[in-house]
Amino acid sequence: MRSLRGSPAALALAAYAFAATMLGTTLPTPLYSLYQRRFGFSELMITVIFATYAAGVIAALLLFGRLSDEVGRRPVLFLGLAISALSAVSFLLAAGLALLLMGRVLSGLSAGIFTGTATATIVEVAPEGSRSRATLVATVANMGGLGCGPLLAGLLAQIAGTPLRTSFWVDLGLLVPAAVGVLLLPEPVSDRGKARLRVQAPRVPAQVRATFVPAALAGFAGFAVLGLMTAVTPAFLGRELSVSSDAIVGLVVFAAFAASTAGQALLEVVPSRAAMPGGCATLIAGMGLLAWGLAATSLALLILGIVLAGAGQGLSFRAALAAVNEASPPQQRGEVASSFFLVAYVAISVPVIGEGLLAQAAGLRAAGLIFAGVVAAIAAVVLALLAQSKSG
Repeated sequence: MRSLRGSPAALALAAYAFAATMLGTTLPTPLYSLYQRRFGFSELMITVIFATYAAGVIAALLLFGRLSDEVGRRPVLFLGLAISALSAVSFLLAAGLALLLMGRVLSGLSAGIFTGTATATIVEVAPEGSRSRATLVATVANMGGLGCGPLLAGLLAQIAGTPLRTSFWVDLGLLVPAAVGVLLLPEPVSDRGKARLRVQAPRVPAQVRATFVPAALAGFAGFAVLGLMTAVTPAFLGRELSVSSDAIVGLVVFAAFAASTAGQALLEVVPSRAAMPGGCATLIAGMGLLAWGLAATSLALLILGIVLAGAGQGLSFRAALAAVNEASPPQQRGEVASSFFLVAYVAISVPVIGEGLLAQAAGLRAAGLIFAGVVAAIAAVVLALLAQSKSG
């Protein structure tokens, strides 16, 4: 297995495992309306079920943030894959709220284990001299997997006789080659010790903080948008725009993640100093179009806003993650990456639950408008911080 170290094959194996795991976390997105009809859930309950995923991510990041630095990347990746499989089994057996919540928590745990560990693994097994490109591979695997989940589940829901079961059988099938791939990977961590499971408060070395703060805020704004799109967009499309096709719902959510992936690829041509501010400015513009689409009940404007916001999120996210990885000491890279993703996944849980509460009190349209304004304001704060750091 040593021959795979620094090879494109190792990069591909790690990226596939990352993408397959993240795909499983968004499979339920176009299925929420089916669960809502079957079990009589309110809109607030749907957002709570969705946000429970983020609670699992946060728990994993707090418990396992440094684990791969201590015991090695491969054992932790295997743990993430096993928990992802248990999540799929929970959804297969779900006959009510309890197993749905368990499935989302387990899904979040697998994502929390994978995000920091797989990102660090991909960077470390990549060929020499291609660290920047490896960061792109990691973020594309992450966002690509997240985007393919709703698309796959939406298509299967449209054509399968058992839409609430078929998607998760397919998910289990995709995890098998991922496990084989992790088995074949070289172990990047040479100095390994014993596992020490304990709650680990997020820690960012002092020399990284000036880079970390604006990067984390940019990640927060972008992931809040992705949370909105995966938790609330299906309901808005169905209730306000009368879109009844699960495949179309999945395609619209996929468009957001596809735009994010395209935004990440733009860093290859956009100067690094301009990437984060450019991404935040694009995110603000996307929120403006999204708000316009909500106010005008326009599917075209809504989709355009979603795509533009996704592109802005992708560009700012990759620039932020690359900056954090570059500034982090090698022996703490997994821990710092986990801290970065901790902030990002807080953005998926807290704002989305707030969105659900607002939607219940004032309606989906008003909640969406308020949400768009808040995200735009956070992105504007990032622009101000970046401008201040340049002038300083």
